[in-house]
Amino acid sequence: MDNKIKTTLAASLNRFATAEGLAPGNLENELTAAFSGEEGFLEKTAKFDAVMDEYPRFEALREVFFDLLMVNFFASDVQKLEDDYLESDEWAAIEEETIDRGTELLNLLLYIRECQDEGIDPELDDFLKEFLLVEDDEFQDEFAIYESLISNQELAETNIRQICEASARVDKGEELEDLFVPFLAFFHNPRGGEETLGELAAHSGNKGFETAVYALLTTYNR
Repeated sequence: MDNKIKTTLAASLNRFATAEGLAPGNLENELTAAFSGEEGFLEKTAKFDAVMDEYPRFEALREVFFDLLMVNFFASDVQKLEDDYLESDEWAAIEEETIDRGTELLNLLLYIRECQDEGIDPELDDFLKEFLLVEDDEFQDEFAIYESLISNQELAETNIRQICEASARVDKGEELEDLFVPFLAFFHNPRGGEETLGELAAHSGNKGFETAVYALLTTYNR
């Protein structure tokens, strides 16, 4: 298991448990074991789901942790496979099998990794226009998914309270509904810290999930 992913998983899980007043028990160790296995990705996914099934009070984290499982596969497992594995029919079949899994968090995690590789700081405008290419005619699906973020970019320059208040205006059922606040909070303060987490917990309408995702992003960004 990639060490950065391991640290990120622990930070997010512990933040959720604290905010929700839950005891995570052995969940961190069991997830670490699932992430660290030598199986193929679909087998690893089955083990991951079996672990999450045993901890229903942490269900809100299942799909964002699936995103971490995917990033861990890219960072660790792929290195042990053939160079062109991600272009193979086998991987195409896996992508088709898991097309309904995970969230848009995966895109932001991949963007953060790209920023680290290039030695630049994450910026919302760069994420939208240069990474997601939302202004390109060929990527209008991404524009539709990220429209709430695009139309509220200025909030990243304000404060956590205003970001949380604006989330009430996001249409229910949008793909970014649950991620709107942690995404903007991340671009507001990509380095994290207890002060920002405290503000998020104070103003969030879904503090367990939103502080957990924010902690996930900022830990991964270190």
